[in-house]
Amino acid sequence: MLVAFSVAPSGVPVTGPAPHDASVHDAVAEAVRIVRESGLPNKTDAMFTTIEGEWDEVMDVVKRATEAVGRYGSRVSLVLKADIRPGYYGELTGKVDRLEAAINERDQK
Repeated sequence: MLVAFSVAPSGVPVTGPAPHDASVHDAVAEAVRIVRESGLPNKTDAMFTTIEGEWDEVMDVVKRATEAVGRYGSRVSLVLKADIRPGYYGELTGKVDRLEAAINERDQK
């Protein structure tokens, strides 16, 4: 399965000093670090981090990333989109490869 997710804190941290600006990059960096250390195939872009794996392992990573971000605010916003297709692997890049091939094929006609 592929899971694309975005997680961000809001409010003030439950413990520690209040943040000095509205940026969430430190919290997001912590979430992405957890994803990368998981060893699962992943890709981060400007809006989402996408990870590929089996249901339980992917959801465990999302949960741990969300919990880490929770330390940066009193609330957490999580957006999640999943493509569940049993038996398919390598789709993190495979879907894009097939799309690019279709575009190139159409452009050559």
